[in-house]
Formats: sequence, structure tokens, C-alpha cells
Amino acid sequence: MSALRFASIGVLAVSLTHGAALADDITGAGSTFVSPVLTRWSAAYSADGRPALAYQPIGSGGGIAALRSETVDFAATDAPLRPAELQKFGLAQFPLVVGGVVPIVNIAGVKPGELRFTGALLADIYLGKLTKWNDARITALNPGLKLPAAAIIVAHRVDASGTTFNWASYLAKASAEWRDKVGEGLAVAWPVGVGGKGNDGVASFVKQTPNAIGYVEYAYAVRSKLAHGLVQNKAGQFVPPGVQAFAAAAVRADWAGAQDFHVVLTDSPGEESYPIAATSFALMYKVPKVPTRTRAALDFFRWGFRDGQTLANDLGYVPLSPGVVSQVDAYWKAGLAEPN
Repeated sequence: MSALRFASIGVLAVSLTHGAALADDITGAGSTFVSPVLTRWSAAYSADGRPALAYQPIGSGGGIAALRSETVDFAATDAPLRPAELQKFGLAQFPLVVGGVVPIVNIAGVKPGELRFTGALLADIYLGKLTKWNDARITALNPGLKLPAAAIIVAHRVDASGTTFNWASYLAKASAEWRDKVGEGLAVAWPVGVGGKGNDGVASFVKQTPNAIGYVEYAYAVRSKLAHGLVQNKAGQFVPPGVQAFAAAAVRADWAGAQDFHVVLTDSPGEESYPIAATSFALMYKVPKVPTRTRAALDFFRWGFRDGQTLANDLGYVPLSPGVVSQVDAYWKAGLAEPN
């Protein structure tokens, strides 16, 4: 994402009401991708009388805008900002969890994990070049699977979205035509399709629309009981999405060598790697606007890294490894003016 695009997001008029949030609650906004795990962490963390997290899942772009307008303590995004952008706006960035983006479909008789896609097929569907489910290219990859002679109804995100960033990032790596005509970003100029707001919006549209296809974070597919497709990875394998496949992609990331943890996991090598793995990141000001709230937010994230691992796993996310947690802690000490 360019600095110009980031700047334009920063001046969006975002209306965030803190309504039910108490004065000592931690406030955050952004990624719908990471919302399920943050919600689960918050419930467990506040059960012992600690501050709750008032989190608004408004999309990564909206979260960045909220942080820029100083209405939240942190933003969550699934599209990492480049070091130059972070420096320009005085921000720190660190990973929270790893998950994955999956294609979801609503086709009569098709169960989760039965329908197979290559990246090129998905790109051509979203380019509007493949318009029928029984197209010869799709049926050739799915022999024995009964697919209808029905129009493919394409769904995508309408808001500025980190899920979109990772979806488009993968398609750009799989298809030169997608890369040249559409590219990647929190928002792109979609050639075809109907827009939904948030992962929930896309999941709801696909669930209600026969012969639709969309893309969501894996936890939303499971929660909505939608059929997800398998996507061929770089090694030619169709690896089912889940904790092990996401972890296989994440383990190859050079977290230590990446400035400000700027790592994109799409199309990772390895026979067991899921091809559209993605990381959710937290963004905070290096110089705290309200030191006590910064301390509270960091305490919450420390707890999540230490005590929230099982909760993350149960939802289909990969928690950070102890080595990466240590790198995050060192990053906080070196680059974040953490209050004592």
C-alpha cells in the first residue's frame, strides 16, 4: 500500500462511538479477520476483573483511520505497512496471530473441501473470464464432482480490507493478468462482483445466494457452516486450510530479518503450506498518546501471547511462536516508548 493511499485512509471521516465501552476499557478497531480471536481473548482476559477490549471490526482501512484520528488505542490490520509508512506517521507494528483466507461457495451438493481451485482459476473467476460453474477448466480439475451449468455469482469486500489485501496478493502472484490489471491493496477496482462489508458480510451473502463464491478468513467459513474450496499451493498440493497448514506457511517467514515485521505469507513454499496464509498485525503510536492506555493494551497483548494460545488454536488461528514473541517484546523495548 502506497504512502499516498495510507495518507488518504488516515483522513477518512470515521465515526466511532465508544457507547458501551467503559473509561478503563482498551479500545481497538480494524480487521474483521482477527475479530473472533480478539473477542475470545477479551472475554477471558476481563473475567478476572482486568480491563475489557472494546473492539470494532470495521475493516483494516477503517481501523487505520481510527488510529490516525486518535479514537482508539490500537488498530488491527492484515496488510502490513511498510517501514517508511510507519516512520512517516510515528507508528509501531507487530504481529498478533496467523490465519488464512479461504474461498467459500454455495453450490448444491458441494461439501467443505470438495471443490478444488488453482490460483489461476480463482483469478479468472474474479476477472470475469470464467462465468459458469461447469466451465471445462473447473470440471477438469474436479472430475466426479457434479457442478451446475449456472452462472458464478462473485462476492468481494466493499470496505478497505486486509482480507482483500491477502486475497489479491495471492491472485497477483498466481496470475500475471490479475497483477497487471487489478493488482493488490486494501481495496481494488473489482472487475466483477457484488460487495459485502466485512468477513461477516461476504459470508452472509454467499450463504444466502445459490452458486455464489466469496473469500473470508477461515474461522468465518467454519462458523457460518459454508463450504470452502481447496487451493493448490506452490508445491502443487491441495492442502486443507487449518492450523497446521497456516503454521507451515508461517514457519518459513523471516520475522527476525524483516524490518517492523513486514512479512506477507501468501504463496509460501513448502508442500504442507496453505497458499493464502495471512498475519494480523497491531499498529500503535511509538510515542503513546495516553501512556496508561498504551500500558493496558500491551498488557492485554502480552496475556494473549502467553495465555491465549489455546483459545487462538481453537478458532483456527496460529499463535506466535515463543521466538517471535521474544522478538516482539524486544521490538517494544527498542522502538516503542512504553511507559513504566
